[in-house]
Amino acid sequence: MSAGQLAAPVVSVKPVRLDAPGRGEDLPVRVSAPAAGQDLPVIVFSHGFGSSLDGYGPLADYWAAHGFVVVQPTHLDSRTRALPQQDPRTPNIWRLRVEDLRHVVDQLDAVEAALPGLSGRVGRGRIAVAGHSWGAQSASMLLGARIVEADGSVGEDLSDSRVSAGVLFAVTGIGGAGLSPFAAEHFPFMSPNFADLKTPALIVAGDRDDSMLSVRGPDWFTDAYRLSPGEKSLLTLFGAEHSLGGISGYEAKETTDESPGRVALQQRLSTAYLRSALIPGDDSWAGIEDSPFGRVESHE
Repeated sequence: MSAGQLAAPVVSVKPVRLDAPGRGEDLPVRVSAPAAGQDLPVIVFSHGFGSSLDGYGPLADYWAAHGFVVVQPTHLDSRTRALPQQDPRTPNIWRLRVEDLRHVVDQLDAVEAALPGLSGRVGRGRIAVAGHSWGAQSASMLLGARIVEADGSVGEDLSDSRVSAGVLFAVTGIGGAGLSPFAAEHFPFMSPNFADLKTPALIVAGDRDDSMLSVRGPDWFTDAYRLSPGEKSLLTLFGAEHSLGGISGYEAKETTDESPGRVALQQRLSTAYLRSALIPGDDSWAGIEDSPFGRVESHE
């Protein structure tokens, strides 16, 4: 199915529980896929702070209806978990989030077996990660981004060679002087280094996304595009705030800039980008056109 074809019926199952050594509990995920099709590419999606496997329907449903297997884990910071601040895992949630995504990639056999009719239809060599906000930072780690430690050194390489592409929605920028005092105190891990983010990725940023986490303004969310090597594209959404028009849910209360047009553009362009990145010979991305809701630029 190409990006321009009609949506297909979708089958979904939740919760599927995956083994997650070191996490303290199993990892619940939602698996969605088109009812038909072979060699389906996979998107592992990381939700933003507080959300869950039930969020981001505007993206997950669209991707599944247009030919992708979509796997959505619920991270430990989810409001559905209500993890106490004193839980010993709390300071390490940023790393556990990255491991959650890796657990999914490790256990595609279990993912495939959990959804009736999916067996034998998953393209194991066609894997992408995506995420929004904190989820975008989590996803970026599998693409090659690293955390800058308190002493200024660059942290461990958590990239995964099995992941061929990514889409990063409102991904946090570099730390240091760019962080607000609040972020520096509460989110010291929010200090990525993009020098090794070499895997192809589409970065999506809103030009009115003024975050309380940064003193720099909306351009903070373009750092992953400007400071990373290799093939990258940037979709700048006009008038978009942190919810990017409403991607976090059909009725999400945190959406401050509701715009069906912006959401539709992200659905179409992210699908086109990932199809071209994961499927040899697919030219969906080459066919993108200008939009009143945003502009695209690229570098190699």
